[in-house]
Amino acid sequence: MLIDCDCCVMKNTSACDDCVVTAIVALGPIEVDDAERSAMDALAEAGLVPHLRLLPGRGDPPPTAATG
Repeated sequence: MLIDCDCCVMKNTSACDDCVVTAIVALGPIEVDDAERSAMDALAEAGLVPHLRLLPGRGDPPPTAATG
């Protein structure tokens, strides 16, 4: 899964304030595999980090795992 804020339709909205990407890395796109995505989801479910709020825009590849 490629997480690229430039492709997110929620970019520059209040959703960014509560997105795990903003909490972890605010610089450029990041690539996460399924295990890393599962870890991010587990951390979010435990309340330790915000959920991923990525909503890819049209023409962007869909995430490989469900978004939070």
